[in-house]
Amino acid sequence: MASPSIQWYPGHIAKAEKALQEQLKRVDVVLEVRDARIPLSTLHPKLASWLGGKQQILVINRVDMISAEVRDRWQAWFKSQGEVAYFTDANQGKGVGQIARAAQAAGAAMNQRRQKRGMRSRPVRAVVIGFPNVGKSALINRLLKRRIVESARKAGVTRQLRWVRISDELELLDSPGIIPAQLTDQVAALKLAICDDIGEAAYDTQRVATAFIDLLKQLDAAQSKDPHPDQIATTTPIQALIDRYGLDPSGSTGETYLYELAQQQFQGSQERAARKLLLEFRKGVLGKLPLELPPELPPDTV
Repeated sequence: MASPSIQWYPGHIAKAEKALQEQLKRVDVVLEVRDARIPLSTLHPKLASWLGGKQQILVINRVDMISAEVRDRWQAWFKSQGEVAYFTDANQGKGVGQIARAAQAAGAAMNQRRQKRGMRSRPVRAVVIGFPNVGKSALINRLLKRRIVESARKAGVTRQLRWVRISDELELLDSPGIIPAQLTDQVAALKLAICDDIGEAAYDTQRVATAFIDLLKQLDAAQSKDPHPDQIATTTPIQALIDRYGLDPSGSTGETYLYELAQQQFQGSQERAARKLLLEFRKGVLGKLPLELPPELPPDTV
């Protein structure tokens, strides 16, 4: 898949990353939030080294954007890697209660150790970490049961660290989206751009849209070889484009398809066509289309 060079590391993220590493010394539990459409591409490569031995809770948000079968496959895959994944739709509050319980349970052991040393119990301190726009602030608002943290479906809304008390037992640190200073994996960077998990200033919309079409064709080919293709998405990626736009991308490159779409529906404006295509994917108009599937599946899990 041809990929433009995508880099995005604004000053507020660089500053917040430094402050976050200082605050991690005070934290008991880390809530790592990823995007259900691209769970691998939204793993920060430095996260493990930052956390050391701290307890981690893996949250896969935007589960509403993938099918239940794909969710189950990811859950099985994470289990095979020794991880427990909690799937949430923070905007609607689905699955959020289990996150609070998991964080409090993780902190219970910490307070037991404090009591043995003659120290008083205190609220569990947790930090919410993840790429921009994966739903960190929406998750905190749901945990609080009220809107206290600014949240929107675009990258870069949260710009500084902030402690928020959830209850007498739990305090959360909301942090800006943290992204690597250098995006060395440009395929992953493209997926971040497609899913709006990176600032729009980092990429050319038309190039990302054409790469998105090429990626959908690759995923369609992979889905056709899957033993359970109906379990991956509500429709095949190619059929989703046909149903929505009346154009079959099978014999076209991404560039050709975008040109044809622009000619047919947008008075020749490829920029408008590109923006519409990406926006409708991000809103789920094209259906439940995951951009990543587990690299390998444990036997007897599907």
